[in-house]
Amino acid sequence: MRWHPPGFGGERRDPEDVKRDGWLERGVLVIAEDDGRLTWPERELVRQLGAKLYGKRPLQEVHHD
Repeated sequence: MRWHPPGFGGERRDPEDVKRDGWLERGVLVIAEDDGRLTWPERELVRQLGAKLYGKRPLQEVHHD
């Protein structure tokens, strides 16, 4: 049997596709603080928004490649 219910089995979706669909379909934005596509002021805005909504992050550096 090759049929899988949605969300079970099959191929995993690319994370960027999931983020794009979340934005387009639900208005949910997922951004990594260190996303290389953003300029420094944009990354700083993301950091400040995250800190305001969810609290400050630990002082360790995280890289999302």
